Order: sequence, then C-alpha cells, then structure tokens
Amino acid sequence: MDKIHIKTHSRTELVDITSEVNTAIQKYGVKEGFCLVYVPHTTAGVTINENADPSVQRDIINELNKVIPRGSHYTHMEGNADAHIKSTLVGSSVSIPVSGSKLVLGTWQGIYFCEFDGPRSREAFIQIIKNE
Repeated sequence: MDKIHIKTHSRTELVDITSEVNTAIQKYGVKEGFCLVYVPHTTAGVTINENADPSVQRDIINELNKVIPRGSHYTHMEGNADAHIKSTLVGSSVSIPVSGSKLVLGTWQGIYFCEFDGPRSREAFIQIIKNE
C-alpha cells in the first residue's frame, strides 16, 4: 500500500491526484487488477470526474457549497458540519480497474481528492490488487 500526502490551500478544493495514483501502478508493475484509493478523513473525500476543463471542479465546489452551506444552523459544535456532510455525499473511496498497466479511466476523467475543511495536510491511501 502507498500513502500520498496532499497539502490543501483552501477550505474547499479539488486536487487532481491522478498522476500520483498512476505512479503507484507503475511502481508495483501491475498489469491487470484494481486500484483502490481511500481517504481516511471525515471532512474530505475522493471522486472521479472531468479533468480537461478546470471549470468543472469550480462548478462542483460552488454547487456543493450552495446545497450544503457553511453556517451556524448545524448542531455539530466544531463549525465544520457542512464538511462532514459533503464528505459523506462524495464518499471516501474509489475503485479503478487497471489494464495493460494503466488505470482504466475515461478520456476526460481524473481522480480528485476533495477537501471540505481546509487548508490542511491530508493523506490518501492507494491499494493495488493484482489479478495476475
């Protein structure tokens, strides 16, 4: 298993970690299998979405912030209940097939670490499951 460190710079942001995940695939020489990316944080998540146009990430963040605003109407006293809710909706893991030593992602897809309570130093775990 590999661990990647992610330094976020905003309260809410999406960080493209596709290249780090690809590096793990190459490091272990996996030809066929699966790659699991897991985020061990209750106020962060991971998702797969478009990585060609950065406006998509801004749109995702803007809409999540509209639907689940930061505010004082939550009962959680730490002031980050919105981050917990966003994390639950996005999820804490993604599983990607590996074929021909490459992640099987769509043409426009990338893997994103989703920060909802930053800026922080975070981590994500990459577990490779070989089919060989």
